[in-house]
Amino acid sequence: MERPAFVDCHSHVCPSGDDGAQNVGEGAVLCRQAAKRGTRILFATPHVWPELHLTPEREERVRESFAELAPQAGLELRLGFELTPDEHLLDEDPHRYELDGTGHVLMEVPFTGGLDLVWLLAEHVEESGLTPVVAHPERAEWVLADPAQAFALAERWPLQVNGSSLTGSHGPRIADLGWRLVESGAAKVVGSDGHRLARPPFLDDAYDLVRARVGDDALRLFDGSALGLSLREAA
Repeated sequence: MERPAFVDCHSHVCPSGDDGAQNVGEGAVLCRQAAKRGTRILFATPHVWPELHLTPEREERVRESFAELAPQAGLELRLGFELTPDEHLLDEDPHRYELDGTGHVLMEVPFTGGLDLVWLLAEHVEESGLTPVVAHPERAEWVLADPAQAFALAERWPLQVNGSSLTGSHGPRIADLGWRLVESGAAKVVGSDGHRLARPPFLDDAYDLVRARVGDDALRLFDGSALGLSLREAA
Protein backbone atom coordinates (compact mmCIF):
# COMPACT_ATOMS: atom_id res chain seq x y z
CA MET A 1 0.00 0.00 0.00
CA GLU A 2 1.29 3.44 -0.93
CA ARG A 3 2.22 5.64 1.99
CA PRO A 4 0.56 9.04 2.42
CA ALA A 5 2.49 12.29 2.44
CA PHE A 6 3.79 13.48 5.80
CA VAL A 7 3.98 16.74 7.71
CA ASP A 8 6.99 16.86 10.03
CA CYS A 9 6.72 19.60 12.65
CA HIS A 10 10.10 19.01 14.30
CA SER A 11 13.53 19.03 12.68
CA HIS A 12 16.88 20.75 12.87
CA VAL A 13 17.73 21.02 9.19
CA CYS A 14 18.36 24.77 9.20
CA PRO A 15 21.81 25.89 10.38
CA SER A 16 21.34 27.93 13.54
CA GLY A 17 24.38 27.47 15.77
CA ASP A 18 22.84 24.51 17.61
CA ASP A 19 23.43 20.75 17.25
CA GLY A 20 21.48 20.43 14.01
CA ALA A 21 22.71 20.83 10.43
CA GLN A 22 25.98 22.70 10.39
CA ASN A 23 25.61 24.30 6.96
CA VAL A 24 23.04 24.85 4.25
CA GLY A 25 24.47 22.06 2.10
CA GLU A 26 23.94 19.49 4.85
CA GLY A 27 20.45 20.84 5.49
CA ALA A 28 19.55 20.59 1.81
CA VAL A 29 20.64 16.94 1.67
CA LEU A 30 18.50 16.16 4.73
CA CYS A 31 15.47 17.89 3.24
CA ARG A 32 15.76 16.16 -0.11
CA GLN A 33 16.18 12.77 1.54
CA ALA A 34 13.11 13.41 3.68
CA ALA A 35 11.13 14.35 0.58
CA LYS A 36 12.06 11.07 -1.10
CA ARG A 37 10.73 9.24 1.95
CA GLY A 38 7.36 10.95 1.90
CA THR A 39 7.63 14.25 3.74
CA ARG A 40 5.68 16.99 1.97
CA ILE A 41 5.91 19.78 4.57
CA LEU A 42 8.91 20.02 6.89
CA PHE A 43 9.30 22.51 9.69
CA ALA A 44 12.82 23.63 10.52
CA THR A 45 12.75 24.22 14.28
CA PRO A 46 16.09 25.54 15.58
CA HIS A 47 16.64 25.16 19.29
CA VAL A 48 16.09 28.04 21.67
CA TRP A 49 18.00 26.91 24.74
CA PRO A 50 18.63 28.68 28.07
CA GLU A 51 22.25 29.00 26.93
CA LEU A 52 21.38 29.79 23.30
CA HIS A 53 18.75 32.51 23.09
CA LEU A 54 17.28 33.78 19.86
CA THR A 55 19.05 37.12 19.91
CA PRO A 56 18.30 39.54 17.06
CA GLU A 57 21.68 38.70 15.54
CA ARG A 58 21.09 34.95 15.72
CA GLU A 59 17.57 35.29 14.35
CA GLU A 60 18.90 37.25 11.38
CA ARG A 61 21.44 34.49 10.65
CA VAL A 62 18.78 31.79 10.98
CA ARG A 63 16.42 33.57 8.62
CA GLU A 64 19.20 34.13 6.09
CA SER A 65 20.10 30.42 6.21
CA PHE A 66 16.46 29.46 5.91
CA ALA A 67 15.99 31.72 2.87
CA GLU A 68 19.00 30.06 1.22
CA LEU A 69 17.89 26.54 2.17
CA ALA A 70 14.21 26.64 1.24
CA PRO A 71 14.65 26.75 -2.58
CA GLN A 72 16.97 23.72 -2.38
CA ALA A 73 14.80 21.61 -0.10
CA GLY A 74 12.68 19.70 -2.59
CA LEU A 75 9.65 20.04 -0.32
CA GLU A 76 7.72 22.80 1.40
CA LEU A 77 10.01 24.07 4.13
CA ARG A 78 8.57 26.22 6.90
CA LEU A 79 10.23 27.89 9.85
CA GLY A 80 9.47 27.55 13.54
CA PHE A 81 11.52 27.07 16.70
CA GLU A 82 11.82 24.51 19.47
CA LEU A 83 11.71 26.10 22.91
CA THR A 84 13.41 24.63 25.93
CA PRO A 85 11.45 25.98 28.92
CA ASP A 86 13.32 28.83 30.55
CA GLU A 87 12.26 31.78 32.66
CA HIS A 88 13.30 34.37 30.05
CA LEU A 89 10.71 32.97 27.63
CA LEU A 90 7.93 33.82 30.07
CA ASP A 91 8.60 37.51 29.34
CA GLU A 92 8.55 37.10 25.54
CA ASP A 93 5.76 37.07 22.96
CA PRO A 94 5.44 33.41 21.85
CA HIS A 95 4.25 34.49 18.40
CA ARG A 96 7.91 35.04 17.57
CA TYR A 97 8.42 31.26 17.74
CA GLU A 98 5.27 30.04 15.97
CA LEU A 99 5.35 27.07 13.62
CA ASP A 100 4.65 29.12 10.53
CA GLY A 101 0.99 29.23 9.59
CA THR A 102 -0.29 26.89 12.29
CA GLY A 103 -1.02 28.85 15.46
CA HIS A 104 1.16 26.36 17.36
CA VAL A 105 4.48 26.63 19.20
CA LEU A 106 6.82 23.66 19.63
CA MET A 107 8.30 23.32 23.11
CA GLU A 108 10.18 20.38 24.51
CA VAL A 109 10.14 18.53 27.78
CA PRO A 110 13.79 18.76 28.88
CA PHE A 111 15.58 15.45 29.27
CA THR A 112 16.43 16.19 32.92
CA GLY A 113 14.92 18.36 35.61
CA GLY A 114 11.37 18.92 36.79
CA LEU A 115 8.31 19.99 34.86
CA ASP A 116 7.35 23.23 36.60
CA LEU A 117 8.71 25.42 33.79
CA VAL A 118 7.12 23.16 31.17
CA TRP A 119 3.69 23.92 32.62
CA LEU A 120 4.44 27.62 33.05
CA LEU A 121 5.68 28.04 29.48
CA ALA A 122 2.81 26.04 28.00
CA GLU A 123 0.32 28.19 29.88
CA HIS A 124 2.13 31.33 28.72
CA VAL A 125 1.90 30.18 25.11
CA GLU A 126 -1.78 29.37 25.53
CA GLU A 127 -2.52 32.73 27.14
CA SER A 128 -1.01 34.39 24.07
CA GLY A 129 -3.64 32.74 21.88
CA LEU A 130 -1.39 29.98 20.53
CA THR A 131 -1.32 26.25 21.22
CA PRO A 132 1.81 24.60 22.64
CA VAL A 133 2.92 21.30 21.12
CA VAL A 134 4.81 19.40 23.81
CA ALA A 135 7.75 17.59 22.19
CA HIS A 136 9.15 14.15 23.06
CA PRO A 137 7.92 13.75 26.66
CA GLU A 138 8.78 10.05 26.34
CA ARG A 139 12.49 10.92 26.43
CA ALA A 140 12.43 12.92 29.68
CA GLU A 141 13.75 11.22 32.82
CA TRP A 142 11.07 12.71 35.07
CA VAL A 143 8.34 11.48 32.75
CA LEU A 144 9.89 8.03 32.38
CA ALA A 145 9.91 7.78 36.17
CA ASP A 146 6.27 8.90 36.37
CA PRO A 147 4.44 8.51 33.05
CA ALA A 148 1.28 9.98 34.56
CA GLN A 149 2.94 13.38 34.07
CA ALA A 150 2.82 12.94 30.29
CA PHE A 151 -0.84 12.00 30.41
CA ALA A 152 -1.56 15.06 32.55
CA LEU A 153 0.08 17.28 29.94
CA ALA A 154 -1.91 15.51 27.22
CA GLU A 155 -5.16 16.52 28.90
CA ARG A 156 -4.26 20.15 28.17
CA TRP A 157 -2.12 20.18 25.03
CA PRO A 158 -1.06 18.02 22.07
CA LEU A 159 1.93 15.80 22.65
CA GLN A 160 4.50 15.09 19.92
CA VAL A 161 6.32 11.76 20.10
CA ASN A 162 9.54 11.19 18.16
CA GLY A 163 9.44 8.64 15.38
CA SER A 164 12.90 7.53 16.45
CA SER A 165 11.49 6.69 19.88
CA LEU A 166 8.92 4.36 18.30
CA THR A 167 11.52 2.62 16.15
CA GLY A 168 13.60 1.87 19.25
CA SER A 169 16.54 4.15 18.49
CA HIS A 170 16.61 5.50 22.06
CA GLY A 171 16.16 2.22 23.90
CA PRO A 172 13.28 0.07 25.14
CA ARG A 173 12.08 2.26 28.04
CA ILE A 174 11.59 5.23 25.75
CA ALA A 175 10.02 3.07 23.07
CA ASP A 176 7.59 1.54 25.55
CA LEU A 177 6.40 4.93 26.80
CA GLY A 178 6.21 6.33 23.27
CA TRP A 179 3.96 3.47 22.24
CA ARG A 180 1.78 3.92 25.34
CA LEU A 181 1.24 7.54 24.37
CA VAL A 182 0.45 6.63 20.76
CA GLU A 183 -1.83 3.69 21.42
CA SER A 184 -3.76 5.48 24.16
CA GLY A 185 -4.41 8.47 21.91
CA ALA A 186 -2.48 10.82 24.23
CA ALA A 187 0.03 11.61 21.47
CA LYS A 188 -1.41 13.74 18.68
CA VAL A 189 1.67 14.14 16.46
CA VAL A 190 4.71 12.08 15.46
CA GLY A 191 7.72 14.17 14.42
CA SER A 192 11.21 13.17 13.37
CA ASP A 193 13.35 15.49 15.52
CA GLY A 194 15.94 14.88 12.82
CA HIS A 195 19.27 16.60 13.45
CA ARG A 196 22.16 15.51 11.26
CA LEU A 197 23.03 13.00 8.55
CA ALA A 198 23.49 10.36 11.26
CA ARG A 199 20.02 11.16 12.64
CA PRO A 200 17.95 12.20 9.63
CA PRO A 201 14.40 13.63 9.55
CA PHE A 202 12.59 10.52 8.32
CA LEU A 203 9.05 9.48 9.25
CA ASP A 204 8.32 6.59 6.90
CA ASP A 205 9.60 3.76 9.09
CA ALA A 206 7.72 5.08 12.12
CA TYR A 207 4.56 5.45 10.05
CA ASP A 208 4.73 1.83 8.90
CA LEU A 209 5.06 0.65 12.51
CA VAL A 210 2.24 2.84 13.77
CA ARG A 211 -0.08 1.81 10.96
CA ALA A 212 0.61 -1.85 11.69
CA ARG A 213 -0.41 -1.33 15.32
CA VAL A 214 -3.26 1.19 15.17
CA GLY A 215 -4.51 0.90 11.59
CA ASP A 216 -5.94 3.83 9.67
CA ASP A 217 -5.83 6.04 12.79
CA ALA A 218 -2.08 6.29 12.18
CA LEU A 219 -2.60 8.92 9.50
CA ARG A 220 -3.80 11.62 11.89
CA LEU A 221 -0.40 11.51 13.64
CA PHE A 222 1.55 12.21 10.45
CA ASP A 223 -0.61 14.35 8.14
CA GLY A 224 -0.51 17.70 9.93
CA SER A 225 -4.21 17.65 10.82
CA ALA A 226 -3.40 18.08 14.52
CA LEU A 227 -1.77 21.39 13.55
CA GLY A 228 -4.70 22.48 11.43
CA LEU A 229 -2.91 21.75 8.16
CA SER A 230 -4.31 20.00 5.11
CA LEU A 231 -1.98 18.31 2.66
CA ARG A 232 -4.75 18.33 0.08
CA GLU A 233 -4.71 22.13 0.19
CA ALA A 234 -0.89 22.16 0.08
CA ALA A 235 -0.73 19.87 -2.96
